[in-house]
Amino acid sequence: MNSLDMAWRNLGRNRRRSLLAMLSVAISLLVVIFADGFISGVMDSMTRNVTKDSTGDVSIVTRAYRERERFMPASAALSDSDALISAIERMPALRGKLDRVVARAQFGVVLSSASATKAAHGIGGDPEAERGLLMLDQRILPGGAYCDRKGTAIVGYRLAKDLGLKVGDELKVVTEKADFGLGFRKFRISGLFRTGVDSFDDSTFQVGLGDARELLGLGKGASQVLVMLKDYRDSDAAARLISSSLAAAGFGGLSVRSWTSLGDTARIIQMVGQIYFVIELIIAFLGAFIIANVMMMVVLERKREIGILKSMGMENRRVLGLFLAEGSMLGLLGGAAGTLLGVGLNALLAVHGMDFSAITSSSGLPMDNIIRPGIHPLQILALFCMGLAISAAVAYLPSRSAAHMDPIEAIRSV
Repeated sequence: MNSLDMAWRNLGRNRRRSLLAMLSVAISLLVVIFADGFISGVMDSMTRNVTKDSTGDVSIVTRAYRERERFMPASAALSDSDALISAIERMPALRGKLDRVVARAQFGVVLSSASATKAAHGIGGDPEAERGLLMLDQRILPGGAYCDRKGTAIVGYRLAKDLGLKVGDELKVVTEKADFGLGFRKFRISGLFRTGVDSFDDSTFQVGLGDARELLGLGKGASQVLVMLKDYRDSDAAARLISSSLAAAGFGGLSVRSWTSLGDTARIIQMVGQIYFVIELIIAFLGAFIIANVMMMVVLERKREIGILKSMGMENRRVLGLFLAEGSMLGLLGGAAGTLLGVGLNALLAVHGMDFSAITSSSGLPMDNIIRPGIHPLQILALFCMGLAISAAVAYLPSRSAAHMDPIEAIRSV
C-alpha cells in the first residue's frame, strides 16, 4: 500500500477530528476569498468613482493642454473631439471593452451677479452622459432641476450663496475663449447642488457641452476625451492601443494616458491591496494552524505504530511523506469546500450588490455606493493554492517529528 492510500485511510480513523481540521481550513479560506472579493469590489468602486469624476480610465488631451492642465487652457483644447470619439469607438481591439467615450470641457471663469463677482470652475458635458459620471443630478436641492436644457446651468449651493443667486436667476459668465478673445454668456440657473465637499460646492458649476463649446469657441472640440472601460484593469493596455491607433490614423499632438499614471490614486489602491493581502495571509495561517495541532496529536497517539513501521524497514522519508500527505489532504479537502462556498457567496452578492448608501450618504459625495464583490478565477486559484501550501507547511514539523523518531523508544513509550 502506498503512502497516499495509507494517508487517506488514516483520515477516517478519527473522523470527528479530521472534520474539525477540514472545517477550520474551510472557514478560513471562505473568509479569505470573501474578503478578497469584497476588497476587490471596494477598490473597483473607489476607482470608478475617481475616474468618472476626473480622468476617465483613459484620458486624452493635447500635449499642450497636459503641460498646463491646472490652468485648463481653452486655447490648447482638442480641435475635434467628436472625430476622436468616433475613431476610438471603431477600434476593433476595443470592441466589447468600452463602456462609454465622452467629451468634457473644463474651464476657469469669472461669474457675476448684481451683487458680487467670483472666480469659479466650469464643467461642460453631455447631460445624459454626466448622469452616470459626475452624477450631480443626484445632488440637486429641492426646488431645482438638472441642466438638461440649452442655456441652463446647475451651481454649487455655496457658490450661489456667495453670488446671491437662487434657482431661476441669471448667471453671467466671463472667460477666455480658445482664440484668446473674451467669451461672455448668460445662463439660467435650473438647480443648486450640494455634494458636501466644500471646495466643490464653493466653486463649481455645470452646463451642457454644447453651451460650453459656444462659450469657449471650441467648435466640435473639448478639453478632454474620457474613455470609460468595462474593466478598469485594461486601462494601461487600452491607453497604449489608443495612442498608437490614433497616431496611425493621423491624430497628432495628443497625450493619451491611463488613470494609473495620473495622480496618486493608483499608488494608494496598490498599497491598500498589499495591506489586505497580508491580512488574508494571516487569516489563512490561523485557519490552517489547527492542522498542526491535529497532526501533533496524531503523531503522539500513533508513536507505537510509527515505531513498528520503522522497525519493519519504513524509511524516514516515507514516514515523513505519510504524515505530510495526511495534513495536505486535510488542507485540500477543507480548502476546496471553503473555496466553493466563498465563490458562491461572492457570486450571489455580485448579482444583488451590497448597498452602502446609508453609510456613505452623510458624506454627500456623488458616488456609486453599490459594492459588488469581484470574482477573478486566477486570483481564487492562487488563494486556494496558498491555503494548500500553508496546510502542508504547518503539517511539516509534526511529520518531521514522526519521521525522526527512534523506533525502539517509540515502542517503549506506549
